[in-house]
Amino acid sequence: MPKKAIIYDLDNTVYPVSAIGEKLYGPVFNAIVQSGRHQDYIDDIKKGTMRTPFRLVAQQYNFSPELTQQCIDIQEHLTYDEPIATFEDYPEIKNIPGERFLVTTGFKTLQDSKIKQMGIAPDFKEVHVVNPLITNKKEVFADILKRFEYKPDEVLVVGDDPESEIAAAKALGIPTVLYDKHNAHNATEADYKIDHFKDLKDIYLNS
Repeated sequence: MPKKAIIYDLDNTVYPVSAIGEKLYGPVFNAIVQSGRHQDYIDDIKKGTMRTPFRLVAQQYNFSPELTQQCIDIQEHLTYDEPIATFEDYPEIKNIPGERFLVTTGFKTLQDSKIKQMGIAPDFKEVHVVNPLITNKKEVFADILKRFEYKPDEVLVVGDDPESEIAAAKALGIPTVLYDKHNAHNATEADYKIDHFKDLKDIYLNS
């Protein structure tokens, strides 16, 4: 069935978090180090924070409730005020017909500031910042399908995280494209796998 829309993730799909992560999350990482309990794993914690919702990182490394809340409080007020470069292949998405949606999980003030610094909001019909305490990507995807009267196989979901947007789309029967810039995942974790957006147009037109 011909596709009508693509739903994109933001972090590590539109731009690399690692390019800004040390500066962006500096206050969070400082709080973790100052807690005196997680120095042995700080490099892994940093990598996780740049790829995974923070609450999951806190659970994985057994943060105390107090440290978890302290880090969340810091992130709720973080913003980023310097230019952010998208991946070099990002402009390719503008060559694909149909509607584009951006759906990202995170702290709204922070995510909005990153989107502003990239200047990408006009590229999308809608931009959604998902607060995991209120809703989730699956519910947002389902709402988009309902409001625009899309059938699941008329949409693609593109993202880097098999356990987040890819899993949410699969649960709704939406075809999935894993954007795996550094070949970190198995090809079987999504319906399609790409490392450059030039390959997305063919999937959109012919799948």
